[in-house]
Amino acid sequence: MSSGYKPDILWSPHHADRYVICDTELSLYRIGPAGSSETKAGALPLSEETAATLLAINSDTPYMKCVAWYPKHEPECLLAVGQANGRVVLTSLGQSHNSKCKELVGKEFVPKHARQCNTLAWNPVDSNWLAAGLDKHRADFSVLIWDISSKFSPEAVPAEKVRLSGDVDSGLVVTKPLYELGQNDACLSLCWLPRDHQKLLLAGMHRNLAIFDLRNTSQKTFVNTKAIQGVTVDPHFQDRVASFFEGQVAIWDLRKFEKPVFTLTEQPKPLTKVAWCPTRMGLLATLTRDSNIIRLYDMQHTPMPFGDEVEPTIIERSVQPCSESIISSFAWHPSAQNRMVVVSPNRVMNDFTVFERISLAWSSTTALMWACGRHLYECAEDAGQGVAATEKDIATKMRERAQSHYGHDTVQVWRNHVLAGGDDPQLRSLWYTLHYILHCSQYTENVEQKQQSNKQSLIYSGIKNIVKSSSGTTETRRCWSGSDRQTDVPRYHSEERSLALQLCGWIGRGPDIDVEPFLKSLEQEGEWERAAAVALFNLDIRRAIQILNKGASAEKGDLNLNVVAMALSGYTDEKNSLWREMCSSLRLQLKKPYLCIMFAFLTSEPGAYDAVLYESRVAVRDRVAFACMFLNDAQLPRYIDKLTNEMKEAGNLEGILLTGLTKDGVDLMESYVDRTGDVQTASFCMLKGSPGEVLKDPRVQCWIENYRNLLDAWRFWHKRAEFDIHRSKLDPSSKPLPQVFVSCNFCGKSISYSCSAMPHQGRGFSQYGVSGSPTKSKVTSCPGCRKPLPRCALCLMNMGTPVSSCPGTGKANEKADLTRDKKLAQFNNWFTWCHNCRHGGHAGHMLSWFRDHSECPVSACTCKCMQLDTTGNLVPSDSV
Repeated sequence: MSSGYKPDILWSPHHADRYVICDTELSLYRIGPAGSSETKAGALPLSEETAATLLAINSDTPYMKCVAWYPKHEPECLLAVGQANGRVVLTSLGQSHNSKCKELVGKEFVPKHARQCNTLAWNPVDSNWLAAGLDKHRADFSVLIWDISSKFSPEAVPAEKVRLSGDVDSGLVVTKPLYELGQNDACLSLCWLPRDHQKLLLAGMHRNLAIFDLRNTSQKTFVNTKAIQGVTVDPHFQDRVASFFEGQVAIWDLRKFEKPVFTLTEQPKPLTKVAWCPTRMGLLATLTRDSNIIRLYDMQHTPMPFGDEVEPTIIERSVQPCSESIISSFAWHPSAQNRMVVVSPNRVMNDFTVFERISLAWSSTTALMWACGRHLYECAEDAGQGVAATEKDIATKMRERAQSHYGHDTVQVWRNHVLAGGDDPQLRSLWYTLHYILHCSQYTENVEQKQQSNKQSLIYSGIKNIVKSSSGTTETRRCWSGSDRQTDVPRYHSEERSLALQLCGWIGRGPDIDVEPFLKSLEQEGEWERAAAVALFNLDIRRAIQILNKGASAEKGDLNLNVVAMALSGYTDEKNSLWREMCSSLRLQLKKPYLCIMFAFLTSEPGAYDAVLYESRVAVRDRVAFACMFLNDAQLPRYIDKLTNEMKEAGNLEGILLTGLTKDGVDLMESYVDRTGDVQTASFCMLKGSPGEVLKDPRVQCWIENYRNLLDAWRFWHKRAEFDIHRSKLDPSSKPLPQVFVSCNFCGKSISYSCSAMPHQGRGFSQYGVSGSPTKSKVTSCPGCRKPLPRCALCLMNMGTPVSSCPGTGKANEKADLTRDKKLAQFNNWFTWCHNCRHGGHAGHMLSWFRDHSECPVSACTCKCMQLDTTGNLVPSDSV
């Protein structure tokens, strides 16, 4: 560890809470929680949680160039200091009562010729060995290995060397090293190799890295390189070594020492320190001169293919422990994960933790998992009974709906909203709209062909286009039902308006306008206010009062409905009556929207129904039906266009009633999908439309494919197959082409396609015996090139020969088992083979063989065919 003039940090190998700062003197600090009893009042704050307390100072060793801490527990405070004159001095921090420490403190190891000591390294196994790296001298070695327990040799010390050391007792001077290596060279860095701590030493010599084997000091392994500074071994990978030169770091593999495994990106300034993280594999930290940033290199290894060399992936990032001050040095904490202490040139210290990159993995079942350091966290959606349906993730909703066959009810289309849970008003409106669309389109079958096509296209185009094509509108003024009193409220009628009322669900099929069935259905569902409003809009005030009274007397009914009925019964059409004045002012206090619009209708001027039409709490279909009855041909299209744009911007599924299954409907559905992510509803909705340009829209195809992929990701393979069948019925163009076929081994043509391409034979694939009938002719050659088909490995008959005409496999019960089920007879004749060894035969024979055997039936083939099929062990999620 180099020191020089800038402070450096050295962690204690025994105590995780102690470190040394060394520059012109040695200072021992203890790190602890800020504000604890162990932390003194004069402690230096390192972070918000930690502080450092000064324990001892040693100023006895001037001209320090490098420091190394003794690796063993006893003596625990022994340090080796390399000086500018090449001497290595053993010193201590604090008072030690250990007798061995007292014997070693003050001991000096002196080279023959004075020059600077660049680096020191204790042997981690034999702790008496201390390696020192020195500058070059033409008549001396640059790597000296001292034995600190060696005998003193004061007589060998020249007088001039004693004078250089000042007043040091000459009896503590050792001049004869245990080993001398690297003659006529300079050593800038060195370290002991973990592969054999006692024998192998890696040294950064002049323009080469050298590995010395102390068992044979005359030989060395070396490689020419400029990266000879700061050699350090990855503590988690003993064959990986890092070194640097100026701004470039080289990573070496000692097993292939010819060249660096890779070189890190060169930095604009020279490097001052590199260090491997002791708690994290493959994490290297580097520091450049006059910088406040530490660069981290995370080396992730990828699996190596056979015979190919793949470099590890490097993830580079930078951390800034100090906001502005320059970092002089840093040191990783020996045990705390990803923790380091940094020091500035003026000895300001900071305790810093490098946070790991977070890796996220989101499963198809909405479970979230992430890794941070050595910890793995999982976050799953709360599936408790108390969780409201609106709080669930859309993926969870779609998964539950798929399990309940949502969207597959083609008879009672409206029931699909019940399969979705029945708690979403938008889905309820959507499926009732689709139900009415299909209901009305079926009615057109009784109309003439020309009118039928026009009307069907109108039905699918939505009310927006229906009202634009309206013609022949008639205006009527009728009496209140059950009263002879004429009303001044005009109502409008046309064939297109009647169709719109049918799509809104107010009236049934046919020319008659009768809302009574709709009112009864609302009463059965307990929607008393809505039923009363519909009755009132049809000018039947007596029926509205009757419904309100019935609702008040029903179980769990609202008694306030009687009060509303009483207020309603006092209706008068006089402009300045007290009743109209009070209803106009008090209706806004009503909490029920349908009650509010009832009184708004009664107190509004003819043609001015904004209080009814723009009440957002009222269902869109009821507002649209009201508009079709009471707005003229000029007002109605404007209102429908404005409402349609609002629905499209909000992505409100109730707007499908207005847009229909057209391009506008796709735009609205796109807004809905963007808002909710519900590709399931979007897919089923668009499939219900009239086959045409809508299904060819790339957005629709994207929703459908994404929903299919979702079902596959959830392992709902049966559900996905059912969806494909459902889709092919509604959209014949989506029927997939054959993806797998049996091809000839010689010409490569499809055997089944070749058969279907020969109309004069008229039998297709059945001529190969796949029908299971023994009376069919057998074809044992390719129809394209007439080469024979492969033989079955068990019966040795050419493929294409029916199982029923093949000789038995040796066991009567097996033969009987293969043909006992007529439904399986077709499958028994199928071609089947192993993709590994290419052996196979009739499917029935192969199944019979592998009931009792695990190896291939072909002689001398040891392939475990059935055990290679890993997908055979998977179970679909929807069958669990």
